[in-house]
Amino acid sequence: MSSQAVFARPQEAPAVGSSSLSLAVGNTPLVFISEPFVPGGGFWAKLEGFNPGGIKDRPALHMVRRARARGDLRPGATIIESTSGTLGLGLALAGIVFGHPVVLVGDPGMEPLMCRLLASYEVRLEIVTEPHPIGGWQQARRERVQRLLAETPGAYCPDQYNNPDNVEAYAGLAHELLGRLPHIDTLVCSVGTGGHSAGILGVLRHHFPDLKLVGVDTIGSTIFGQPARARLMRGLGSSIHPRNVAYDAFSEVHWVSPAEAVWACRSLAARHYVSGGWSTGAVTLVARWLARTAPEQTIVAIFPDGPWRYWNTVFDDDYCHAHGLLGTVPAEEPDLLRSPAEREVRRWTRCTTVTDPLAGTR
Repeated sequence: MSSQAVFARPQEAPAVGSSSLSLAVGNTPLVFISEPFVPGGGFWAKLEGFNPGGIKDRPALHMVRRARARGDLRPGATIIESTSGTLGLGLALAGIVFGHPVVLVGDPGMEPLMCRLLASYEVRLEIVTEPHPIGGWQQARRERVQRLLAETPGAYCPDQYNNPDNVEAYAGLAHELLGRLPHIDTLVCSVGTGGHSAGILGVLRHHFPDLKLVGVDTIGSTIFGQPARARLMRGLGSSIHPRNVAYDAFSEVHWVSPAEAVWACRSLAARHYVSGGWSTGAVTLVARWLARTAPEQTIVAIFPDGPWRYWNTVFDDDYCHAHGLLGTVPAEEPDLLRSPAEREVRRWTRCTTVTDPLAGTR
């Protein structure tokens, strides 16, 4: 079976005061990826790119809904947040649904298509011009958000990196999986804010206590204890340490390079007609390996978005040539680390020791 689409049950009606637009979020397809891409095995892929803006439509709507219920966000007040793109689309949707102006802070790596989409949704977009010397672009964006909050009376910042509502928002996705799969052995998630890995696992482990959570990060990310470096891939990884990352829940973590993610994105597209961006490619590489090494297990991989946003990066030959991303075929097995601090990784690497780099300081 090469690709079998499965749809979850219809969502409940939206809460009073919201728009039917929110009904477009959720109930995304579940597709089985096997031969020829996964010789001798296969894994299930949850295609979150079928949400209007991607996986972060879910937390954007939920964080705004909860903030309004608590009174943290008053009717008509401005929402201000930092984003690399996908959460920005979700907040644009939430702003339209609930009637809030949205101001987003991005950086020069934000794709032209994303900037134009946000403008079409009447989002005000501010771009920081210099990275923070320690926290990189993310910290620079967050500091601009703090200045904007101080200048805007009544404004609200969802703070996706540290807001528990971000985690809670993924309960619905977990229940969609439960409605279709009788058992799940392993969940594979990219990690940026830590929201969807923690939120989905929190529900699934009530049903499958032995479920393994495998995290997927990018080289150059500091989330799991590697040194922070300039990163080409967006949507996963971080130069800061989000509190929403549930370190004790991970069985292992894998780091993937941009060239390896490009190979996975393009190979998946050519063989199964589904694909995505950086996070999807990185998750695909890891899920493919897990499915080959444990073909008897049920493995679920979360694909955060589709391929359209990446027409001028992952799927652009000129861009990929310029960054040395073509011609790399990943190794059959990941490299191994005994601990995240053992050495700096440069290619697909696996570590089964997962610890909080800031343990004892939070």
